[in-house]
Amino acid sequence: MQTLLTTLHSKYIHASLALPCLAAYCGEECGEILIREYSVNEPKEILLAQIVACDADVICFSVYLWNRVATLELVSCLKRINPHIKIVLGGPEVSFESKHFFQHYPVDALICGEGETPLRALLTAWQQGQDLPPIAGLMTPAHPELTGLNLLESLDDIPSPFAAGLVDLTRGLVYYESSRGCPYTCSFCMSALDERVRSFSPERIKSDLKILMDNRVAKIKFVDRTFNYNKQRTREIFDFILQHNHCSHFHFEIGAHLLDEETLELLEQVPEEMFQFEIGVQSTLPETLQNVGRQASLQRLADNVHFLRTRTNIHLHLDLIAGLPGEDYPQFLQSIDWVSALSAHHLQIEPVKLLPGAPLRLQAQSWGIEYDPSPPYTILKSKQLGFDDLERLRGIGRLLDLFVNSGRFSFLLQKLSAHFTRLSLLLEDLDRFWRQNDLYSQSLSLTGQCLAFDRYLQECFRDDELLAYRELLGRDYAHHQRVVAGSAPAFFNTELSEDESKAARVRVRQEWENLNRKGKVQYFAAVFYHLHDYPGRTVLIFMYPVKNATGLQVKELLL
Repeated sequence: MQTLLTTLHSKYIHASLALPCLAAYCGEECGEILIREYSVNEPKEILLAQIVACDADVICFSVYLWNRVATLELVSCLKRINPHIKIVLGGPEVSFESKHFFQHYPVDALICGEGETPLRALLTAWQQGQDLPPIAGLMTPAHPELTGLNLLESLDDIPSPFAAGLVDLTRGLVYYESSRGCPYTCSFCMSALDERVRSFSPERIKSDLKILMDNRVAKIKFVDRTFNYNKQRTREIFDFILQHNHCSHFHFEIGAHLLDEETLELLEQVPEEMFQFEIGVQSTLPETLQNVGRQASLQRLADNVHFLRTRTNIHLHLDLIAGLPGEDYPQFLQSIDWVSALSAHHLQIEPVKLLPGAPLRLQAQSWGIEYDPSPPYTILKSKQLGFDDLERLRGIGRLLDLFVNSGRFSFLLQKLSAHFTRLSLLLEDLDRFWRQNDLYSQSLSLTGQCLAFDRYLQECFRDDELLAYRELLGRDYAHHQRVVAGSAPAFFNTELSEDESKAARVRVRQEWENLNRKGKVQYFAAVFYHLHDYPGRTVLIFMYPVKNATGLQVKELLL
């Protein structure tokens, strides 16, 4: 019997972790096992042809938010092509289905929750031609009632898929799991259903990480829900990485409030570009945090984020969730301001999703929440937030990515934020302008974004204040886009005197020679009057030495 384990990724660079773990645990006794990974961006006809060409007796799909619809379309076609193929679905998107699922889709089995044990039992029975008794974590048309989940007591029972060569290490991104479960019970998260945290042994974790680091995997993303739930374990893994890492970048999802002094001191040793922390703040309203069962000290979180930001090289990514029960539109804007004051590198805003199996979905009616019944199950409205409110917050989230998280408008935003006194008020006004001018429907390049921002500035400001803002916009633009003399955007003042133009050429040539470069170099010069660091008439030169795979390099020179 040949079994195909497959899934549809949202992007090609992603590499599955679930499929190799399942293959390693099932082993040879389940017959021949193939792993094939595809992308939702491939045409359905191509996917069907590739899957059918595997000539498998059993096809197992790993189903997630982003691929549920596409996967079920493939399943229906595969059964029509060959009614004898057995279809198995597993993953978070099908772990909470009812027995009626089998009436709508031609599926032979659903694996609910953790998949290793039920899949091995299922494949072993089919391999041996035996009838399958009811098994925890498994639903079939013959046994459509779920009899509970099947959790491994020892995660080390799963042979290492990395040691077995089952994981593609060449894509640049590898997911890694060092524990399962979460100590917290946030109602919007499916991890709330598994409060008991199980960890792989320290020896197993170190062995796997050594393989990944020795293979110089570019990015290793830990999928643990709260990586630092255990302080000693956390420090042991951090210390091991610091001792053995060559060039890999690591991503962790942590609870910032759990970091103690000893761990913070260790993190001061982390080199640049090695660690990224994703920290879920979710809300700064105590009532809302209580409503969703989230227990975390906001003050401790803020203190530790401040420490990480000022005394370590760790990239910080903070999350807020819009639409949680009890938080209205003005209160969410206050959450944005509270979190932005922590000066993290990235602040993400996402509307809450009512995931199947998550407690909040079961409580939706009591909280007055309406949500999209199709993936990704996004909130549509609640008692506190209307659809229009959520749309405005979604727009603010997009503008936050464009103008704040991108790091491309730091000069301008610093001054504008001071004018508005609160970042959220600036973003709210930008959202108004973006909607009035139908800019959300357009895919704007950096130049397009800057031209739109310039129109906004001209609408809101006048005289010297406008000139000052446009100069800052120009300075930001020149640091992130090669500007060519003669075609510079209108927010630049290019009226240099003849002497200034000659001096600029001499200054660039001298700088170029100091860099020991030959040939020509591109540069652009502009006049400024309102810069905080250079008061009065100032000529700045933006020299562009190199443009390669590392991106645009810019050197700002004062004439």
